[in-house]
Amino acid sequence: MTFAATILTLFPEMFPGSLGHSLAGKALSDGLWSLDARDIRASATDRHRTVDDHPAGGGAGMVLKPDVLAAAIDASAHVGPRLLMSPRGKPLTQSFIRELAQAPGCLIVCGRFEGIDERVIEKRSLIEVSLGDFVLSGGEPAALALLDAVIRLLPGVMGKVASGEEESFEDGLLEHPHYTKPRTWEALEIPQILLSGDHKAIAQWKRQQREALTKSVRPDLWQKYLADKI
Repeated sequence: MTFAATILTLFPEMFPGSLGHSLAGKALSDGLWSLDARDIRASATDRHRTVDDHPAGGGAGMVLKPDVLAAAIDASAHVGPRLLMSPRGKPLTQSFIRELAQAPGCLIVCGRFEGIDERVIEKRSLIEVSLGDFVLSGGEPAALALLDAVIRLLPGVMGKVASGEEESFEDGLLEHPHYTKPRTWEALEIPQILLSGDHKAIAQWKRQQREALTKSVRPDLWQKYLADKI
């Protein structure tokens, strides 16, 4: 089954962008996923193709008009959940990415200016999703990042299924350090345990490293990891 991604944006030329290269690009060429980047402006009905207006109650910036954006949503033959990339949304997590990868597809609304009319979020059941506590100039870069995370989990995209099993966030922990040849580089050695051939000891070392890194770098994740184990 092909994962169908529909993007609503004022800048459809930004897609596929980075998704047209590497694993995602090959998967797109192979038909493992599809992309339909649609211009919101095409749903405007006035002579000037107006898509925004001043915010009610005053304030800086402009807001995407509800009638135009809703018409763009209604005109798209999308499948799966409807997402809105928004800094006030629920933080994107690996578990949610896995849920999306199991869906037949998704529609992603890329906001611009000050955002979109709140009524569209309510009436079209948009799920607000955030990449983190920062603000971008538009939702397009966030949509590219979300889709990249989803596409790599689709069946047939990654060479080995196991390549995703020990990655950061898959079980609540960050990923362990990686090493490769040369054995010695700038006076630093590959940890001897990784060269021992003792797979049980190596697995134990990786687990210890993952726990230590998570505890040190992301104490919030560490506390959640401990709580989930109780």
